[in-house]
Amino acid sequence: MTSGFVKVCALGDLEEDVPRRVELDDTPVCVVRTEGEVFAVNDICSHANVSLSEGEVEDCQVECWLHGSSFDLRTGKPSGLPATRPIPVYPVKIEGEGPGAAVLVSLSQES
Repeated sequence: MTSGFVKVCALGDLEEDVPRRVELDDTPVCVVRTEGEVFAVNDICSHANVSLSEGEVEDCQVECWLHGSSFDLRTGKPSGLPATRPIPVYPVKIEGEGPGAAVLVSLSQES
């Protein structure tokens, strides 16, 4: 643990554009490796209360599988209806290099 950050997986455990669900302090988090970066957002769709990690990733967005709302992984903002409320975005740090590098996430929201 590094100042509020918790290791959630190794970088090599994340497939490109494949969301992964992890739990931090009973909070579901969707972790995604895409476009050369790793992002972490709340795993629950703000519209339908379903897991976003079961959706698809494209153009730095994760799509809710139930009604098709997409959320920007950088900002949490929805890009279309039916969702109108953003989802929380969490800070991510990578420690180390290569596939064994640690992916760390903090539940404090980015501003």
